Amino acid sequence: MTVRALLIEDDETIAEPLVEGLRRYGLTASHVGTGTAGLEGPYGDIVLLDLGLPDMDGIDVCRGIRQVSDVPIIMLTARGEEADRVLGLELGADDYLAKPFSMRELIARIRAVTRRTQRTEPAPTVPLGAGTTVAPPPPVFEPEPAPAPAPVQHQTLEGQEPLIVDRRTRQVWVGGAPVALTPKEFELLALLTEDPGAVYSRQQILDRVWDPHFHGPTKTLDVHVATLRRKLGDPAWIQTLRGVGFRLAVHTGIPEAARP
Repeated sequence: MTVRALLIEDDETIAEPLVEGLRRYGLTASHVGTGTAGLEGPYGDIVLLDLGLPDMDGIDVCRGIRQVSDVPIIMLTARGEEADRVLGLELGADDYLAKPFSMRELIARIRAVTRRTQRTEPAPTVPLGAGTTVAPPPPVFEPEPAPAPAPVQHQTLEGQEPLIVDRRTRQVWVGGAPVALTPKEFELLALLTEDPGAVYSRQQILDRVWDPHFHGPTKTLDVHVATLRRKLGDPAWIQTLRGVGFRLAVHTGIPEAARP
């Protein structure tokens, strides 16, 4: 399937060769020059977002897109400040590239991000004329899928509200209250809940949640952990083992009172 990219970039001297290069690599590329036009979409399969836009800050564009879509976002920035990059990643961007960059590196980043965020779309329906009949397709026999894992409940310190993670619906609750997480935050939490109490190294988490070839700032992991702790309402949920990694601080199994 051809990847559709939306480039939000105001500098035509940068945008034109980028669009040409993307098409040369087989992508379908469209281009707008303002944040307002970018927010209107369509976003396609990936958004390439310049942070230095004339009408509004690219960070605000990232925030606006995230409010309505989980489309992958790669930030393109000439800003050297780490705070800008970290803020963009915290708001939901999937990766960033500092200008200047090569087309090959951009394509590699796009491929890595789209692999992590594969989205399926329904096949288009074709209207049939009156009296037209279509032979039913031959049956396809596929192995019966494995049942989706049931929601898992975790509890840490005495008196702490239970944490429930439902991988099937990608929903999280703490003490019965839903917790809204970005896709990356959910994947990070889901990984830690795979083996409650086990320590995951920073590299293991980056490989599993981001990509084995992730080249962004490793501080983005610390930002996501900090945001998760805040959203879960208690920093005790995720423990840091200095120099090693992170773990979900839980007792294994579901508390007796919560069992059916």
